[in-house]
Amino acid sequence: MGLKTYRNKRDFKRTPEPEGRVQSGGERRLYVIQKHAATRLHYDLRLEEGGVLKSWAVPKGPSLDPKEKRLAVQVEDHPLEYGGFEGVIPKGEYGGGKVQLWDRGHWVPEGDAAAGLRTGKLKFHLEGNKLHGAWNLVRMHGQAEDNGKTNWLLIKEEDDAAATQHQRDIVQERPESILSGRQIEDMEASDESVWHSNRNGAPTSPSPDIDPSTMQGARKARLPEIMPFQLATLTDQSPVGDEWLNEIKLDGFRMQCRIEKGKAQLLTRTGQDWTHRFPDVAHAAGQLRVRSALLDGELVALQPDGRSSFQLLQRALSEGAEATLAYYAFDLLHLDGYDINVAQLEMRKDMLKSVLKAMPTDGAVRYSDHVVGGGPAFHEAACRLGLEGMIAKRRTAPYRSGRGGDWLKVKCLLRQEFVVGGYTDPSGSRTGFGALLLGVYEDHRLVYAGRVGTGFNIGLLKTLGARLKRLQQPETPFHNRVPGPLREVHWVRPELVAEIAFAEWTSDGVLRHPSFQGLREDKTPTDVKREIPQPPPMPEKSSTPSKTIPPPKPSRRREEEVEIAGIRLTHPTRVLYPEQGVTKFDLAQYYQAIADSMLPHITGRPVMLLRCPEGHEKECFYQKHTNRMVPEAVHAVEIKEDKGKSSQYLMVDDLPGLIALVQMGALELHVWGSRGGRLEYPDRMVFDLDPDERLPWFRVVDAAELIRDRLVTMGLQSWVKTTGGKGLHVVVPLTGKQTWDEVKAFSQALAERLVKEAPERYTSKMAKAGRKGKLFIDYLRNSRGATAVAAYSTRARPGATVSTPVGWDELRRLTLDQFTVHTVPRRLQTSKQDPWKEFWNVRQSITQSARRAVGSK
Repeated sequence: MGLKTYRNKRDFKRTPEPEGRVQSGGERRLYVIQKHAATRLHYDLRLEEGGVLKSWAVPKGPSLDPKEKRLAVQVEDHPLEYGGFEGVIPKGEYGGGKVQLWDRGHWVPEGDAAAGLRTGKLKFHLEGNKLHGAWNLVRMHGQAEDNGKTNWLLIKEEDDAAATQHQRDIVQERPESILSGRQIEDMEASDESVWHSNRNGAPTSPSPDIDPSTMQGARKARLPEIMPFQLATLTDQSPVGDEWLNEIKLDGFRMQCRIEKGKAQLLTRTGQDWTHRFPDVAHAAGQLRVRSALLDGELVALQPDGRSSFQLLQRALSEGAEATLAYYAFDLLHLDGYDINVAQLEMRKDMLKSVLKAMPTDGAVRYSDHVVGGGPAFHEAACRLGLEGMIAKRRTAPYRSGRGGDWLKVKCLLRQEFVVGGYTDPSGSRTGFGALLLGVYEDHRLVYAGRVGTGFNIGLLKTLGARLKRLQQPETPFHNRVPGPLREVHWVRPELVAEIAFAEWTSDGVLRHPSFQGLREDKTPTDVKREIPQPPPMPEKSSTPSKTIPPPKPSRRREEEVEIAGIRLTHPTRVLYPEQGVTKFDLAQYYQAIADSMLPHITGRPVMLLRCPEGHEKECFYQKHTNRMVPEAVHAVEIKEDKGKSSQYLMVDDLPGLIALVQMGALELHVWGSRGGRLEYPDRMVFDLDPDERLPWFRVVDAAELIRDRLVTMGLQSWVKTTGGKGLHVVVPLTGKQTWDEVKAFSQALAERLVKEAPERYTSKMAKAGRKGKLFIDYLRNSRGATAVAAYSTRARPGATVSTPVGWDELRRLTLDQFTVHTVPRRLQTSKQDPWKEFWNVRQSITQSARRAVGSK
């Protein structure tokens, strides 16, 4: 068909659509669906073939239901450039109206695509942001319509990506653009929404040498009111390597500075507007040569030697003490109508420096500089100068809200926030109060952490003492016992947050030599938890993988591809965990580092994947069967299903197979409890402990230890691992002599016995309605065909957490977010003993006496 018809219908002086040309494509064929609000709303399906986009108008859009046959009217071919078009076609032009990029990816035909188009039967597979799996285009019988258009049917094939229309209406469920995130109703015929391919230039900032549109990943967007803050994770030593930028840890109030039309706002982490508290700083920020901007930084009070002091900042606010106030900006998230938070940190800081270069270096708004690499030496120098510490940030990471591994804080002195839960009476000539009683939250309960009686001046004792009296309450807010005489203690509502410096934690979990630094009115009390230092991530360049694992090497094919363990990894910089900035390449490196530990847990077992090709926040889907699009490194095992039908299931036996799963976008691996050679005889039994989200962690540990102890009385040893979520797996190795039915019956009987003994604590029923306030003992993992998340598998949830084998003695010290793709490799590298070492040596079965003990047949 070519592009002649396409061009004849358009005036390219008026429409922003590309004129285009027939051209040879790449190795992979482009697939696009554009939602088009023209005379009638419809969806345009486009498949790259023969140097153009073959196109069909689908009035109702695609359906995941194989029983739904959607009309698809073939229209003129479009140029390949059209695959990136989102915008507004002017009224009066052909196809005038809004065009939204609804889905995009690649397609793979089964057989000869050109022949399929000629014969009217085209079968193909899609790998898009929203659509996946096998599809069919079938030409309807009869002559073409008067306008030369032919009618086809678009039909979803039955596979793992299929769903009934009642289960999932993908058109209603995912109306947004994959490019801008907007819905088509929100698009306007403005500069922001018209396609930019034929412009002479992008709009410029008031400062002519600054153009945010040139930054990789920049997109047009309105200035947000505030952006959830990115937070640093406490670590016990500075990371090594040039992939880190090292900044001084400032001692003040963390704030975002929002600038629009010459006016600046100063916003705290909790969203409070503190502009009125720092009017001089806000006025200075309003003088920046920008139309709009969102900066991230720290507002501090500077001592004469240039060091920031939180105590001085407190006195400046409460007593009007003389102090130099300054806002140190260390990040730029939005500039002149462009959202740039997905750009690399170093690029954002370069642009921030350009924005601030006209400001005086000793002014109220300053640039927070950094040093590349040399983390240990930087930290040593910071401590020698009496600074609070340092912040290390990944140079190439995007800005991602929440606490993660891309920002690490390394302190010189121990210091953190605590919640005030009470106070003691003053003694002698002291006024106001004697000491504050402090706590931190654990499992939504305030836990006592010590007392602080130093660091207060006379004025603060008086003003804070008055506030404490107004907050008094009769009962203690602490969950645990507060030691010492309580005759002079007054309890208060836990509403105040204090920053405390201290020497160390005692073995009893109490502060040693604490000193009050100031109140943190910018912090929410329930967010205050004990900060536990995490080991820094291993250096990217100098980490030492297993001797059997070759290091990753750049692919010669394209710069945007790398090769690991012989597997080609496309889009390695795609962010899969935005909160931590974990990319596809990072995930492959993780599996490369832990492969020796993980493979014994998955080799020979059928595996079900949870695939999230665009990251855990985007669409995810399960896959357990193999197909022609699965890489060769992923093996198959034939399994008989219901009614005697057999299917090919996925299986992974080596490192290339693991990396191939990363290439497929797999964020979770769930395995059978049996192996390929003896599928009908499980060699492990799993109790999945799933607590109600309000239950504290110790209740989960209590349940795991109860099951462990009960199993011991029946001659069965067990091991424990985290699930990467909020629960635990108690795993019992077996010799594989008993059937699925026998193992399931025993596990069910044990679960129901525990429920009968403590019905207020446990349930063995899956229904959510009966699980409120209880822990679900899930024995159904021991059914044929059921799976459990594999040891060392990542989870598709914020935090990039990992299901991790642990020792029984570790359980009560764990935190739910402790094991991640950043921390697990180092744990394996530095651990002196494998807590599951004996798991592989145990030979045990469910005996007749064990069955009798739980009432199982």
